[in-house]
Amino acid sequence: MAREQFDLIVFNWDGMLMDSTAHITRSIQLACRDLGLPVPADEAASYVIGLGLRDALQIAAPTLDPSDYPRLAERYRFHYLVKNQTTELFVGVREMLQQDLRDQGYLLAVATGKGRVGLNCALDQSRLTNLFDGTRCADETTFSKPHPAMLHELTRELGQDNARTVMVGDTTHDLQDQCGGGGHWRNVRRASGGLAHGACRRNSWR
Repeated sequence: MAREQFDLIVFNWDGMLMDSTAHITRSIQLACRDLGLPVPADEAASYVIGLGLRDALQIAAPTLDPSDYPRLAERYRFHYLVKNQTTELFVGVREMLQQDLRDQGYLLAVATGKGRVGLNCALDQSRLTNLFDGTRCADETTFSKPHPAMLHELTRELGQDNARTVMVGDTTHDLQDQCGGGGHWRNVRRASGGLAHGACRRNSWR
């Protein structure tokens, strides 16, 4: 990624910087179980990662009446936040952000489907807060991913050109977000033994 091409690098959080896909998937499944709903399979539950919470739960629990979304969201937050299971950064993330990008003069940001409370907690626990010039969460913008609203707001806030902004993510939601935002996109699929570990199923990239 040539320094001459981009000034602002915007990262997805879950499944990209933080190894939290399994914990989110399990929290969605447990929330559905608590309400007596059909429990989505791992693939279906992980597919919604990156979306805003309401949109994610609507897809994960399509039979649920919209009036009950707050109940499902509360149970999800209980399993994800209240149980306080720690998640870890992927190996090498801290060094990449600091040494390879920040020290080279790039502006760094996060655009995530997480809520503000969840992202602030994750940033604090991982001690990455000071590395980012801007962050945007699903609960503080008009539209969540895959709408490009978060990217537009970040570029305006940081005084950057969309054409010199790149989104780095691991899901098709990130791809749609960046394509609509008029910038560039990089797909990073973490692999072990040749298998993709991103939140979206492999065929959805094609």
